[in-house]
Amino acid sequence: TRGRADKDCVPGKLIAEHYRQRASAGLIITEATHISEQGRGWVDAPGIHTAAQVKGWQGVTAAVHEAGGRIFLQLWHMGRASHSDFHHGELSVSSSALPLAGEITTPLGRKAQETPRALETSELPGIVAQYANATTLARQAGFDGVEIHAANGYLIDQFLRNGCNKRTDSYGGSIENRCRLMLEVVQACAQAWDPQCIGMRFSPTGEFQGMSDSDPLALYSHAVSALNSYALAYIHLMEPLPGH
Repeated sequence: TRGRADKDCVPGKLIAEHYRQRASAGLIITEATHISEQGRGWVDAPGIHTAAQVKGWQGVTAAVHEAGGRIFLQLWHMGRASHSDFHHGELSVSSSALPLAGEITTPLGRKAQETPRALETSELPGIVAQYANATTLARQAGFDGVEIHAANGYLIDQFLRNGCNKRTDSYGGSIENRCRLMLEVVQACAQAWDPQCIGMRFSPTGEFQGMSDSDPLALYSHAVSALNSYALAYIHLMEPLPGH
């Protein structure tokens, strides 16, 4: 996360040059890029939900392609790892109303973390639609694909792991329920673009941002098995599953 976008979260020439310099890597996964205003939570991070942002990213993808590289956009909803300063006073959202410890840098300076608002079940189709829209816009921006960020304590991870997800509806409790939002997001993104243009990032045992799960082997074995039917471009496990 470079923090080099402008005040409207638009990537400019500096970001284009940054990725052009790395085009020889073959495939670049960009910095995390928020899919909506609701998904914001990092000062000067880029977005992919306005026409201006799409135009800015077109300059980045053109630079990478001209240098012979390929580039996927990482889709990001920060969930509770945000602050009301990013959202005109509205609380950030999560699977459950559990706060992070410590402080966060906001547009108005360092602040204590807040307790997020638990998303209503009726709001979750709207979250899925945000990911689908971002996928469509990424395609328009000239990317070769997208990576769904479901790791590191951000929104999808907040639904997957039971150290954070304390819901009692159809998106909480069992492993199948906790994987529901992730799978709905994948299905929507795969409908917006070829599944071979979609990757997934998990952090099965990572503890960043207070994350944990009581049985990561069972959770991520189920998640990966469920994803196999979509024939995604790749599934990236940031850490190996326990015992594997």
